[in-house]
Amino acid sequence: MSGRLTDRVAVVTGASRGIGYEFSRVLASEGAHVIAVARTVGGLEELDDAIKAEGGSTTLVPLDLLDSAGIDRLGAAIFERWGKLDVMVANAGLLGVLSPIGHIDPKLFEKTMATNVTSVWRLIRSLDPLLRRSDAGRAILMSSGAAHSAKAYWGLYAATKAAVEALGKSWANETQKLPLRVNSVNPGATATKMRAEAMPGEDPETLPTPREVAEAMLPLALPGLTETGGLFDVREGRFLQVSMPA
Repeated sequence: MSGRLTDRVAVVTGASRGIGYEFSRVLASEGAHVIAVARTVGGLEELDDAIKAEGGSTTLVPLDLLDSAGIDRLGAAIFERWGKLDVMVANAGLLGVLSPIGHIDPKLFEKTMATNVTSVWRLIRSLDPLLRRSDAGRAILMSSGAAHSAKAYWGLYAATKAAVEALGKSWANETQKLPLRVNSVNPGATATKMRAEAMPGEDPETLPTPREVAEAMLPLALPGLTETGGLFDVREGRFLQVSMPA
């Protein structure tokens, strides 16, 4: 471990697989204690084994992010144990369905919005006070190129990610004078289960791995970061936009 996040506490949602799993390992390898949140207990246990084998530490939180009261309890538990939070990674999300907008099932629309947008707001509501207590709080919100391309049949997923970016920009503008830095990330096409659902004929060997994407995202969690309100594009390795002071 290089220790750039030693003694820091990080929350990662959707930590049982894909980018969330690998980013949890990267954060732990830098010395962070990772609070890993996901619905899948087996995946969390595998993550715990992997991080411990690499000399890191975790706290596992089996939690469905549709459980808003559970998110509130998470914030309270972190406050009681650590008194602050240094890194928040809102990674969990659903693809929903690729469909003409008028054909989307209302229940699926509401579930996807609740998972991808409402749960992020609940996380912000619960964890913002803890991030403000850090000397270098870092919030990372997972977005997608779909938020900007809004291709045909991608309307549901695109809308959720556009909403997340808007929340992030507003939050960043509200906290610009604080040490807290808030940014969104476009990971680009990545060899994940969600990508396979969206593009079943695509060869995953042609795509970056979740580990490669996670390593590229690491600077967004480090204390030396200065940018806020930005959209970091992993493929380009740079911020495409950054908020300016109001």
